[in-house]
Amino acid sequence: MAGKVYLVGAGPGDPDLITVKGLRCLQLADVILYDRLVNPELLQHAKEGAQLVYCGKLPHYHTMKQETINHFLVKYAKKGNQVVRLKGGDPFVFGRGGEEAEECAKHDIPFEIVPGITAGIAASAYAGIPVTHRSLSKSFAFITGHQAGDEEAEHQWYHLANGVDTICVYMGVSHLSTITKHLIQNGKSPQTPIAIIQWGTLSDQKTVVGTLETIEERVKEAEISNPSMIVIGEVVHLHKKLNWFHEQIFPNLPVVHG
Repeated sequence: MAGKVYLVGAGPGDPDLITVKGLRCLQLADVILYDRLVNPELLQHAKEGAQLVYCGKLPHYHTMKQETINHFLVKYAKKGNQVVRLKGGDPFVFGRGGEEAEECAKHDIPFEIVPGITAGIAASAYAGIPVTHRSLSKSFAFITGHQAGDEEAEHQWYHLANGVDTICVYMGVSHLSTITKHLIQNGKSPQTPIAIIQWGTLSDQKTVVGTLETIEERVKEAEISNPSMIVIGEVVHLHKKLNWFHEQIFPNLPVVHG
């Protein structure tokens, strides 16, 4: 039987947020290559005898290099296996799924993309922050925090500060100071609300809210680290009113505001 690769989005952390198609792929897979932020509960759906390959990556430390992952996808598929590449969030949103699909295409390996719910939408929703709202936000942008240190992306900060209502930043906590500085320098009000959502959609989710000029101190006080999602814009004001998940999991604990 011909092998095939399925690039499957596992969602943002809550195992219930994987799609029906993604779950079906997991159940049928001969080989599953999975990332660090994939909820391990999802691996319980693998069939008996399926090979599980850990591809986890930490900041500044790669357990498995991307080139090696690409090689394994091709290697296992050429042996006739049904291969699932299980990725946190969505494969095509800062997940390098495009590169992996290109590698499959290069070697004539059949593949499918199974989209997943990305953290920019899910973590925001679980914090009661809609990325769009008829009166507050008619546009949103997803960016990576690594952009903050990219000289080639410097010109984009003006457009982000002046042309987008809601900005969702992936992997940005370590660059928080640079991000807030760039936005203020390019015209964003220092009073613009901002939320940092750590471990979004999981039971230990923590949300810290402040403004562009106060958020660094709030993050230090709350000891926030990665993995976290940054949401910037007027929609953050809705967090107090729509904070359904925090109230459901921890009804008696306050949320850090500033």
